[in-house]
Order: sequence, then structure tokens, then C-alpha cells
Amino acid sequence: MKAYHLHDDAGVGRLVRADVAKPEPGKSEVRIRLEAASLNYRDLLILDAAGQGGLNGRVPLCDGAGVVDAVGSDVMQWRVGDRVAAAYFRDWVSGPFKRGYIPSALGSRTLDGVLTEYIVLPATALVAVPKHLTSVEAATLPCAAVTAWHGLVTRGGLSKGDTLLVQGTGGVALFGLQFAAALGARAIVISSSNAKLDRAKALGASILINYRDTPDWDVAIMKATDGQGASHILELGGPGTYDRSIRSVASGGKIVQIGVLTGFGPKPDLARLQWENANIIGVTVGSVEHFAAMNRFLAEHAIHPIIDRIYGFDEVPEAYAHLQSGSHFGKVVVEL
Repeated sequence: MKAYHLHDDAGVGRLVRADVAKPEPGKSEVRIRLEAASLNYRDLLILDAAGQGGLNGRVPLCDGAGVVDAVGSDVMQWRVGDRVAAAYFRDWVSGPFKRGYIPSALGSRTLDGVLTEYIVLPATALVAVPKHLTSVEAATLPCAAVTAWHGLVTRGGLSKGDTLLVQGTGGVALFGLQFAAALGARAIVISSSNAKLDRAKALGASILINYRDTPDWDVAIMKATDGQGASHILELGGPGTYDRSIRSVASGGKIVQIGVLTGFGPKPDLARLQWENANIIGVTVGSVEHFAAMNRFLAEHAIHPIIDRIYGFDEVPEAYAHLQSGSHFGKVVVEL
């Protein structure tokens, strides 16, 4: 089969195509013929890290969907031909998060990912693809969608009448916007692009702020919400946004911290959170159980992921470059 490997010495791209043996499933495992994979910001960080060593030969990407191709003798819940997606954390099936689950993240330093024609995983690490979604659409879900669902809905309790602040128009942001719209929550979107804001409006956003034109977007948010602020904030986790998010959160509100997408730097001033009785919810994706619950919601509300662009298997470097450019609106997908 064909796969992409990360290589320490592969130059700027660090992505090398390889022909490798097709894996065979063990007794409790399933082999999936992957039909699509999608990229996340973390994949850019991993690609950069490949140049520092320790990732030589590792298959990248954590988001993939396809068709069950073979099952182990002890597997009862899956059959050949079932359409499935792989969970981000192979070992986090249900219950609270444990630090020991971290090495089971697909496409990480410790485990191969899904940029390959076939992959073998435990039967417990899979979820059924909603019937209304294609494999290309389903491949966008494991990281970005589950992160938004786990943070905003499962732990954040987002519901009708709440106000969600979404930063940007990447994968997690747009899934958050779609969940808010389906739940009847008001959505605020900030972006540097008026064209992207117009598209966000079509998805249900009601308050639109161009942060280049309005750098004090926290002040604008408080004004637009009559001084109340946002009950829920999808925070990208960097110094460029965090202090303004804290100044934008409503009393008793929740800041869902999902990553470091605006970079590393000075720590924010958290004092206002105490006085407003607000919370920070740290989120790293979610469990198989979270994934399955989210899929039921997607099916109930007929939600389709927003896909920016689809690349072929021979165009993987171009897909990475497009994501790196920041010009995307929604998810970047590789079709296998």
C-alpha cells in the first residue's frame, strides 16, 4: 500500500511517499481502507517538529474516514463494508481523560496516523459515519469537530439563548458556529476578512467583527451585547487573543481553551475571571463516546462540515501549504 512518512532529512517538505506492507488486524482489531483524511493546525506543528528529529518514518495526520476492509476474529460490532471514522485518541473510549491517553493520539510522535491507504486500529477506537455524510465530510470530524463539541456542549453546556464568540473561520471555529446555530445560541465571529465574515453570517453568525478594522474587538463585543459579554468563547490559546477574550467573557461565562493557534508568549492576566466567576475549560479533543454523541447530533440536525478544498493523494504538500497560508474557510481534505 501507499503511505506518506515524515522524514528528518527530507528538506523543506519533510513528506515522503512510500510503499509499505498492508497491515493485518489482530483478534480485536479492524482494518480500514481509508477514503479521506483532513489536516489540522497540529499537523503543521508536527511537520515543523519533524526537522528536529524523532519522527522519522512516522505516518502523519489524525483525521481519517473510510470503509472496514477486514475484522479480527473477536470483533463483533463491525463488519466488512461498514463506514467508519477513527477517533483522535485511540485509547480514550469513555470516561474522564487520563494523561496516559496522550501517547495514543493518531499521527503523533508515538503513533502512526491516517495519511495511508490502510490502517489497523482496535475495534473500540472507531465510530460509525453518519449516513448523511460522505467519507470526505466524515474525515473532517475526529479532531476539530469533537474538540468543539466536547468543549462547548459536553462540558460547556452551550444551549439556546447563550452567546458564543468564535475566533476565526478554521475548522474548530466553524463547527462551533454550526453547533451554536443548531442549538439556538447567538454567535459572534471575529475575522480579518469581510468575505469570510459574510460566509459566517450565512452559517448563522449574527454579530460580525473585522479585527483588523476593529483591533479593540473586546470593546466592540461588550457594546454589541449591551455590556453582558459572551457566555462561551472558543479561545485559540495564544497571547494575541487571550487577554481580550478574558475582557469579553460574561459573568459566569466559559472560555474553552483549545490550543496555541496564535503562538506562544506572555501569560494573560486572569484576575477578571475571579471577579466575574468565569471559567476556563481546557480541552484536547475528546473520547470515542464524545465522538459518537456528536455524530448523533449531526445526523439529527443534518449538519454538513464546511470543506474549503479537497486535494488528491499526490497533492499532499500542496494541502499542507494551503493550510499554512491561513486563507482557508473550513477544513482542508485529502481524498485517497
